[in-house]
Amino acid sequence: MTEPQQQWDRIPILLKFAENPKFMETYGFSGTQSFVALEGQRLLPRKTPSKTVFLMMHPSSTLHLLPLPTALAAMGLHVICAGSRYAKNDTALIMEKVCFDLGQYVRWAREELGYEHVILLGWSGGGSLSLFYQGQAEDPSLTHTAAGDEYDLTSAKLALADGLILVASHLGRAETLVDSLDPSMGDEQAPDQRDPQLDIYSASCPHQPPFGDEFIARFRAAQLARNRRITAWVEDTLDFLKRKDDGEIERGFVVHRTWCDVRWIDPSVDPNERMPNHSVLGNPRAANSAPAGLARYSSLRSWLSQWSIDRTQARGVASAKRITKSPVLQIENGADDGVPVTHHRIMHEALRTPDKQMVRIAGAGHYYMNQPEQLRQALDVIAAWCARRGLLDR
Repeated sequence: MTEPQQQWDRIPILLKFAENPKFMETYGFSGTQSFVALEGQRLLPRKTPSKTVFLMMHPSSTLHLLPLPTALAAMGLHVICAGSRYAKNDTALIMEKVCFDLGQYVRWAREELGYEHVILLGWSGGGSLSLFYQGQAEDPSLTHTAAGDEYDLTSAKLALADGLILVASHLGRAETLVDSLDPSMGDEQAPDQRDPQLDIYSASCPHQPPFGDEFIARFRAAQLARNRRITAWVEDTLDFLKRKDDGEIERGFVVHRTWCDVRWIDPSVDPNERMPNHSVLGNPRAANSAPAGLARYSSLRSWLSQWSIDRTQARGVASAKRITKSPVLQIENGADDGVPVTHHRIMHEALRTPDKQMVRIAGAGHYYMNQPEQLRQALDVIAAWCARRGLLDR
């Protein structure tokens, strides 16, 4: 059962390490002076020492204000909310570098803070990141980014976490984007020119909910084709810049209309308890073109690393198959309006570890926002799972 609430403090984290990128990826002092700075927070209970810490990182978000980590701290559990070098700005994000960043926190938690058990608690995109990291820690293989730039994770000595807890986690950023790209766009430079047969947010579209299987298959194929068209253009542009050889090695670009999924307006598609005509980003029609939309702004290299379904090296199934030793807990939120139901099943089947468990919390939304009962259930599941494995030493 959930423990009584405890007082806890927020303690800022600043980690620095040397790195000399070929060009500036993030705006500001960090990244231009031959070092990278990572910022995060420790959520530290005042009266409860622990040998275990729950480490949370998302590739591009900060997590320290979410209900789950703060509730863990109120239970007396130690939490690190880790920011990557791309916190709140994923326009140039390179997944291989985020993996390295996560490794710096794991090392710091063990070597500097003295924790004996480090548990990766991956929420949403942090789940697929945790799989990516643990897979490279178990079986390191990557020496280059998806764009072919040298970035050697085989020599990074990434330390294994003691377990993975994946909460409302999707398969990966590329998989999520493919399911969300608006397939009605045929010309990336002309977002107002759309195929009316696929423009499901338009009242004039002849296909309306509930959608038939044949239309959904056509819709998904068009989404995949769009992702691959953008990838082909990115690779051609990088090749052009390389051949031009005048000092320009990177460019940014805009991806229009990236939050279009039959799921959001047809609850019979991959059904769960989510509300129709709503999503984790709010009204799906508005989110489709909002300035903070999924993959809205991207560099060429970042597209290949995090958004290209064929080039990213951080795909969930491939990462899950590398997990052969670590215990894994998956928590599916029953009313999740951000992660498809299918992602949980696919991930669970791909995991090769013999110690894997999946739990569903009925009625839970993506964030547990204003859901104290569902949040309590998640906390109890996490605590019981850790206790059974001797991971809650205090």
